[in-house]
Amino acid sequence: MVDIRLSVIVPAHDEAEELPATLAGLHAGLLAAGVGYEILVVDNASTDATARVAVEAGAQLVHEPYRQISRARNTGAAEARGDWLLFVDADTWPSRELLAAALRHLDAGACGGGAIVAMDALPNRVYRWGVVAWNRLARWMHLAAGCFVFVRRDAFAAVGGFDTRYFAGDEVILSRRLRGWGRAHGRPFVIIQDPPVATSSRKAEWFSPAQHLLTMLMVVLCPPVMRSRRLMWFWYRRPDEGGRTRR
Repeated sequence: MVDIRLSVIVPAHDEAEELPATLAGLHAGLLAAGVGYEILVVDNASTDATARVAVEAGAQLVHEPYRQISRARNTGAAEARGDWLLFVDADTWPSRELLAAALRHLDAGACGGGAIVAMDALPNRVYRWGVVAWNRLARWMHLAAGCFVFVRRDAFAAVGGFDTRYFAGDEVILSRRLRGWGRAHGRPFVIIQDPPVATSSRKAEWFSPAQHLLTMLMVVLCPPVMRSRRLMWFWYRRPDEGGRTRR
């Protein structure tokens, strides 16, 4: 039996199209790293072939019927066997170099961390400025983007995992709690700057700059709105073929 050191948790709602590339990249990168690992796909109330695609790609399937990102991540962590946890979004493609860097930091004693973000295609400068701003904030405040978060299991358990009171921003809250736990235990929380994590820019295609800006202003000016799924619709809807949005 393979000794599982790392558990990769991929929350997925209707991600049958994105999962094959993401899972293939994870398998290749982790095999190259020589670490014992497992990949768990958390089917978060999908209506497409997400479950079938996950199993065919060699992932362990976990079901979370309640549609919430933080809850899906915690459900996957509860089923995981590894001492180290890595949370990767279904539309995110960490390189072999980034996976190896995260493993090195964990092996060296880090309590957890993340990486700055590189998006695959951005339609205008507003979005590019937004990515630059986020990466500067992430480096300055040591905040992990939700698409790529690595953490020791004991640290994750000690801070209570992802806070399920929130429908967005749970990765920021987790980052802050882990930084505090790490300071108390002499374990750094690391933001990898090279290489960045590659992730999809599909929300820039789905929603307008005004919708992005309004959502960000709500979060910055009134953080409690992140406890409302209705107000955090940005993370829970996507356009259908007719151009409308669906949950």
